[in-house]
Amino acid sequence: MTALFLTLVIAFLLAGILFYNRLVGDRNLARQGFADIDVQLKRRADLVPQLVEAVRGYAAYEKALLASVTELRASAAGARPLAERFGHERALGESLKKLLLLQESYPQLKADANFRKLADELVEVEDHLQYARRFYNGAVQQYATRIETFPDLVVAKLFRFEPMPFFHTDEREAVRVSF
Repeated sequence: MTALFLTLVIAFLLAGILFYNRLVGDRNLARQGFADIDVQLKRRADLVPQLVEAVRGYAAYEKALLASVTELRASAAGARPLAERFGHERALGESLKKLLLLQESYPQLKADANFRKLADELVEVEDHLQYARRFYNGAVQQYATRIETFPDLVVAKLFRFEPMPFFHTDEREAVRVSF
């Protein structure tokens, strides 16, 4: 009887350790995905002042859009809760699309080599950001599934594993710039 009880205790402990380690692995995968997104968001944020300056010389009448892009960059950088930051980043992405579309109204801007280079870099960053977002959301989905299903649910509740937010976007396609 004691050997059976001891075997059951050891089996439950090993199962608990297995579930705990699996949850930690999934959480770390999601954190890695967020770190990849963060790198791309920083690259994009670094391009914003350069793009604003390139546009400012040609599109002086677009002060509201330029101010909006600058403000959104600052608010995205200062946002603390992850879900709030993702909201600011989505808005910044939409404003950057509008900024790139200004080239249609200002042919001189379209002809500027510096603007074209910056626009190409932004498109590249947006592509990398899209891939990083997919990876992150996939990792968060796997992690959320684990903390919401039995038997991982028991370990997740016991050790207070919290869900992570998804990085949703309103974008349906990547930014494309034609020259």
